[in-house]
Parts: sequence; structure tokens; C-alpha cells
Amino acid sequence: MDTPRKDLVGLSREELAAEMALIGEKPFRTKQLWHWIYHQGETDFLNMTTLARPLREKLAEAYVVSRPAVSRLQHSEDGTRKWLLRFEDGNEAETVYIPEEDRGAVCLSSQVGCTLTCKFCHTGTQLLVRNLTSAEIVGQFMTARDSYGEWPSPTDEGRMISNIVLMGMGEPLFNWDNVSTAVKIITDGEGIAVSRRRITLSTAGVVPMIRRCGAELGINLAISLHAVTDSVRDSIMPINKKYPLAELMRACRDYPGLNNARRITFEYVMLKGINDSPADCRELLRLIEGIPAKFNLIPFNPWPGSAYECSDHGVVKRFSDMLFEAGYSAPIRQPRGRDILAACGQLRSESERVKCSRLKERVAAGIADDHNPG
Repeated sequence: MDTPRKDLVGLSREELAAEMALIGEKPFRTKQLWHWIYHQGETDFLNMTTLARPLREKLAEAYVVSRPAVSRLQHSEDGTRKWLLRFEDGNEAETVYIPEEDRGAVCLSSQVGCTLTCKFCHTGTQLLVRNLTSAEIVGQFMTARDSYGEWPSPTDEGRMISNIVLMGMGEPLFNWDNVSTAVKIITDGEGIAVSRRRITLSTAGVVPMIRRCGAELGINLAISLHAVTDSVRDSIMPINKKYPLAELMRACRDYPGLNNARRITFEYVMLKGINDSPADCRELLRLIEGIPAKFNLIPFNPWPGSAYECSDHGVVKRFSDMLFEAGYSAPIRQPRGRDILAACGQLRSESERVKCSRLKERVAAGIADDHNPG
């Protein structure tokens, strides 16, 4: 049986150097390959023309430079794009490009499914299948780059895909090793070269990992907050029972590098009658007092079977005005990609549905389940 070729995407510089040593190549080959893979975006070793042809052929025999397979690409009427990406084991995750006037952000997933089961989030209705690897996380961004033809890596000024938000499927801080490796690859100045100030990681509040995120990655932090009391947050975000608000706010105040030029973003989905009163707003201001902060108010995006309603526009506007009057930036996020279920909280891969469908087909055909041969 042939040994499968190893994917070089997702390897750290150190791991790539180790692979080169394994096949008897000098350390400088690592820099050459890094340039071709992450700056040029090349996937075919035979096109890596600064390498001697015998080396290119040797690399092609042992390695691949891959991308996730695109199961489906959807285009929203507002310019948003959503990819359903399939990985080697058949699992899938979603990636979204959110355009602005002259640039935009790619929203990356970190897990297939999610462990958090937040009650207002469609992604949370899909149980965790597994963590994504660093290759699969970086591969999402590279797939978006392929789609927009942004190779070689352009400068910040020339990019349509200018920002990254780790706000897709999953909780990034529950997949620290792979997420941190992926971020280090993406921010490497000799490759993809996205500035750390253009990357934001959103967490529901994995308190023990927040400081490490700031200290080791130096990227922006967003807190998926959505409630101002433990009782309400417990009911809509079960993670709060483990890491309550007092602990979460303490971790925010201690975030390395925090200042007025680098504020924490507090994301707040507006749920009618749940968290949208003037009293809630006053408590929110008290809660974050002393933290360099800005807010992102998110009108609730409905999805099939959801039990919540979006706050009325006037209520959201009043909430935003109160925060602005207190001196904070508090824009109301304009929903993007709703028509293709690409908006905040709407991502959900087809992995579970497809697996169930296939199982039903097997049962209907009288084929025994592989795990239940009896």
C-alpha cells in the first residue's frame, strides 16, 4: 500500500524545516518553500521554479500542498460569499467572506460543530465533531484568497481580503494548539503576512486561555458577551456557569497590550425581552467600567427552529445611543449574508445532516451499520 503524501500546509516553520532535514535538504529550502506556499499561493511543486527540477520531483513524490475541497459556494445578494468546505475525512465546516466598500474580512471556523450550545446560535445546535487542524484553518483563508485571485500576497493597501475574524464555527480557545499555529503562519511576514492588528479572535469566555492569547499571539480580542447578569448568561450561554462574569471581566482587564488604541470588542446579540432594556445597558456599562472597550450590537439573525426574536429596531437604537452617550463606539452591525445563512450565529455545516441521510439510505437498503453488524 502506498504511503499517503504529507500535506505541507499547516506546518510551522520548525516542522517544515524538520521535513526538509528528513529528506536530506538544507535549511534554506524551508524559506524557499515557505515563499512558494504562503506568498505565491502555489500548489504545484513543478511550478516552484527557484527549486531545481530533481528537487521539485522529489517533493511531489512525498508531499502535497492542498486546499479543502469546496462542497458548495454561495453568493449573497449583498456580496457575501460562503464556502462549505470538505476535509479529508469527509467532515465539513463553513467559511464566510464579508465585504466592505474597498476590502473585507474572512470569518474562519476553528471546529466542526461546537461544544458551547449557546441557545441563540444555530452553530451551537450542531454538536462538536472535532477540532480543525492548523492546515484546515489556514486552508480556509487560502481558499478565500484563491477565490479572489490574491496571490502573490498583496500589501495591506491592495487587499480585498484585509482582515480575519476567528468567529466562525467553534470556540477557538478550545482548539488552542491548532489555532495558534495557524495564526502564526498567517501573520508570518515572509508569507501570507496579515498584520496581527487585522486579526480578531472571538471567545465565549474561556477564561484560562485569554491571557495566553494576548501574550503569545498579540491579536485583537472579542468577547461574545450577550448578557449582563450571571442568571441570564447562564440560561443562554452555558459556559458562563464555569467561567462567570466576574472572572471573565477580570481576564479582560488583564489582557496583554490592552489600551485605548487596542480595545476589546464586546459582541452583544440583541434578543427581544431578554437583554435589551435600558437597565441592561446601564449594567453593561457598569460591568466593563475601566476596560478599553467598544461594542458590536448584533440584531439577532433568525434561523429555522430558533426560539428567540430580534429586538425592535427602536430598542436596538436606544441601546446603541446610550452606549455612545457614555463615550463608547457601539455600531449596530448590519446583517450580511442572511439570504444564504451566512450571518452571525447562522453557520452550520452539513456534516451531521449528510451523515444521518446516508445512514437512513443504508438502513432503507437493508445494509447493516458498520458499528452494529448484528
